[in-house]
This record gives sequence, C-alpha cells and structure tokens, in this order.
Amino acid sequence: MTQRVSSDTTETVRATLAQAGATNRANIEIPADDEDSFPADELVRVVMDDTEYRARIERPLTGDGRLIRGVYDTPRLARNPGEGENRLSEWFADSNRSFGQSVLIDVVEEGFKYGIREPGSRAVYEATEAPNGSLADIARQVDDE
Repeated sequence: MTQRVSSDTTETVRATLAQAGATNRANIEIPADDEDSFPADELVRVVMDDTEYRARIERPLTGDGRLIRGVYDTPRLARNPGEGENRLSEWFADSNRSFGQSVLIDVVEEGFKYGIREPGSRAVYEATEAPNGSLADIARQVDDE
C-alpha cells in the first residue's frame, strides 16, 4: 500500500508568483531564507493538482533565493523547456492567483519532491523516496536517451 503524506505534516514554504520579464509567463520565486530546501540546478518532482511533473530549480540571475520557471511532463522536457508545454502556466491561468501573490510549496522529500498549492488549500501526496545515488545516475542516463 502506498503511503500518503498530507500538506499539514510537511514543511511548507511561502513563495511568490512572479512575472517572467515582459512576458505574462509565471514563475515561482523562492525566498533566500528557504533556499537550502531547494537544490539549485537540479531536476525535481513537482505535484500540482494531484499530477506529478518535473521542474528545474534554478538560481536567479541577480540576488539570492531560487526560481521555478516551469513545470513539465517529463525530465527531458524540464531540461529542454522550449520543447514542451509549461504546466505551471496552465496552473497559474486556472488558479485564483495574480502576479505578486503567494503560493505554497510543500517539501515532500527535500531535494526530490515538492507540492505546489494555493494558500488555504490542502493536498495529499504519495510518499516517494529519492532513489539512492547509483539508481538516480542510471535513471538520468535513461532519461537522456
């Protein structure tokens, strides 16, 4: 039986929905105070509305903190964002959020799996553990092929 984790029991970070440059694309700005829970330049699993995706956590061009610029269906698309549909943009369009407002990020498994939700909502996640280093390396090789 799959173990489930409630957003009530996870570490939760309050981040900001921001506008990417002059475009209307949404990204998520994670404050510098919380950046230790988000490894820079890593692909991670992200759950939004009960669906699991992949995202790259990035360093901002200026300043501290972390950014999530997009959420994609597969690890390959997260590495090559121009090739796939950005599910974060879809989520933002369907949400009740505006640029500058908060979004909650649940740390399901630090460095591996996160959940994105609107403030005031709850979520339940499958408790997926990160693979050990050697298995993760094999998975990356398979994803790249």
